[in-house]
Amino acid sequence: MLTGSQTPPPEAHLLKKPKGAPQASSSPLHPLKSPGALPCSVPFRHRPVLVLSLLALQLLLLLSARFLHAPHLLLRRRSHSTHHPPAATLTDNPCPSGRIYVYDLPPVLNADLIAACNDLSPWASRCVALSNGGFGPPAADLAGVVPSSLLASWYSTDQFAAELIFHRRILNHRCRTADPSAAAAFYVPFYAGLAVGKHLWSSTSTSGDRDRDCAILLRWIKNQDPWKQSNGWDHFITLGRITWDFRRSREGDWGGSFLYMPGMENVTRLLIERNPWDGKDVGIPYPTGFHPRTVAEVREWQQFVLNRNRSTLFGFVGAARSGFKDDFRALLLGECGRAGKGRCRSVDCGGGRCGNRSAETLSLFLDSVFCLQPRGDSFTRRSMFDCMLAGAVPVLFWRRSAYVQYRWYLPGGDEEREGDWSVFIDRRDVRSGAVSVKKVLEKIGEERARRMREKVVEMIPKLLYSATEGGLGEGMQDAFDVAVEGVLRRFREKQLRLHREVDGRV
Repeated sequence: MLTGSQTPPPEAHLLKKPKGAPQASSSPLHPLKSPGALPCSVPFRHRPVLVLSLLALQLLLLLSARFLHAPHLLLRRRSHSTHHPPAATLTDNPCPSGRIYVYDLPPVLNADLIAACNDLSPWASRCVALSNGGFGPPAADLAGVVPSSLLASWYSTDQFAAELIFHRRILNHRCRTADPSAAAAFYVPFYAGLAVGKHLWSSTSTSGDRDRDCAILLRWIKNQDPWKQSNGWDHFITLGRITWDFRRSREGDWGGSFLYMPGMENVTRLLIERNPWDGKDVGIPYPTGFHPRTVAEVREWQQFVLNRNRSTLFGFVGAARSGFKDDFRALLLGECGRAGKGRCRSVDCGGGRCGNRSAETLSLFLDSVFCLQPRGDSFTRRSMFDCMLAGAVPVLFWRRSAYVQYRWYLPGGDEEREGDWSVFIDRRDVRSGAVSVKKVLEKIGEERARRMREKVVEMIPKLLYSATEGGLGEGMQDAFDVAVEGVLRRFREKQLRLHREVDGRV
C-alpha cells in the first residue's frame, strides 16, 4: 500500500522490472518465473523441494516490498512531486539547537520603565543614556580618536544597558518563533536591572520597593503554560547589573532578592558579573561603545588597533577609593606615577570624570600595550572590555575579575591559555612590595607582547554588541550571538540528559 501521497518510496525502483527484460509469469507470487516453467534438467524427485523454496522466496520478497512502503520509514515530503530534493535540503536546519519564544510581558516590566527614565536615578535622568535601544547617544567626542569611517558606529553606551540591547536583538533573532509549542527556549524580557537599580541609592526606598517588580514578574510567569511544563529550566533572562545586586539574603542588606525568590532557581541568567558558585549565572561582556554594523567594520577596527603604534608600556584608568583602607587602586596609581614617562600613563576617574564619555580613556588604551585591571566596586570592571576592544592586553590581580566569569568568551581553564591574552599578577605580591608591575611587564618582551595583542584582537568580535538587528553576518558572532547559542546548547544538553534518564528508567 502506498502512502497518502501515492508516491513510491526511494527503494521501490529495486522491485521494478528493467525495460527489455524477459516477460515474467502472471503469477503475483514470483517476479521471475512460474513454478510450471522450471528447468527440465532438475530431477523430478527434487522438484517439490525447489518449488517450496521458490514459493518461500516469493513470499519473502512480497513482505519486503510491503515493509519498504511502511509510512514510518519514509522521509517526510514537502510536496507530492516524484522528484526527490537533494540531500542537503532534507537535513538543512537554520536552527539546529531549537527555536526561541519571547514572552510579551506586561509593559510595567519593561516598556513602562523606559518611559519613566527620568525616575531611574536619584541624581539625574537616564533617558539619554538609555536611548537608541540601549546604545546611548552617538560618541561625537571620539572624532579624531577612531577612524572617521567608523565614527558612526561608536556610542556613549551605559555599562548597565544589556537588558535593552538583548531585548531588541532577540526580537529579530532568526530562530524566534511565535509558537511556544515549537520553542526549545523561552526568553523573559524583564528589565530587572532598571527595576531594582532605581531603588539602590534612594534613601527612602525599602527592601519591598526593590523586590516589587520582581515579584510581579514571577506571579505573572508562573501562570504561563511553558513555565508550568518546565518550572523554568528552559527559560533565560538578561540582568543588566552584577549578580550581587539581586542577592539580598537578609532584610536591610544591599540590593534586591530576585535570585533568591522561589521560581528563579532554574532560570538561566545572563549577567555582566556572575556568582562563580551558581551554575545558573552566565557571565556576558559589559556593553562598550563600539557597535559595528558589518563584518567589514569589525575587520577595519581590528587592523586599526593591531597596527597602532603604542608609545606606553602600560596604562591605568580608574579612581582611588579614599574610604577604603589600603586601597589597591591608589597603590596602582602611585606605581604608575613612579614608573616614569613612556612606561605608564593614567586617567584618574575621580568625581565621575570618566562616565560614558570615552575619548580620554580610549585614547589611553589605544596608546598602551598593557592596561591594569584591578577589581572595581565588585570583582569585574567594564574597563577590561574597553581595554581589550582597544587591542591592549589586560593585567589582572584577582582571578574572579575574568577567568571564572566569562568562560563562553575568554579562553581559560589553565594558566597557559589564560596567559595567551592576559597577565596575572597576584595583588598580595604587589602589596608586599615583592613584585613590581613595571618589571613584570618589561620582562615579557616585545615579541611575546605582540602575540598576546594579536590574540586579544582576534577575540574582539565576541566582546562587542552589533548594531545590526540580525547580527554581523558572514558567520561572525558577536557577544549576543555567543550568549544565545550557549543558552540553546545548554538547554539541548539538558533535554538529552532528561531523555537518557527516562530511557534508563524504562
